Amino acid sequence: QVQLVESGGGLVQAGGSLRLSCATSGRTFSIGVTGWFRQAPGKEREFVAAISWSDGDTYYADSVKGRFTTSSPVYLQMNSLEPEDTAVYYCAAALGRIRSYYSPYEYAYWGQGTQVTVSS
Repeated sequence: QVQLVESGGGLVQAGGSLRLSCATSGRTFSIGVTGWFRQAPGKEREFVAAISWSDGDTYYADSVKGRFTTSSPVYLQMNSLEPEDTAVYYCAAALGRIRSYYSPYEYAYWGQGTQVTVSS
């Protein structure tokens, strides 16, 4: 089992920055990938970013490329935030290797989510 707890969400003005953290515990030695997803009201959960723990390779959605950065220990640095970034952000973990970093179905463990609100 792996436990994930996000922190760092909040309210920020457009153009501002936030840093989300994801505390991991349990069988962390088995983690192969950690990812960030977000879900806005009335929308499906969408991929934001991921990092492979074996080689450090990172992957980003086109909508956040150049503005967001993820790393391990697990965090998501969000710069130049836009109102469209408003959502609940979730940290997720997958054990071992996965086929697609972009699919939420590849991740077995999820945090409870943290709200990010960007005002215009």
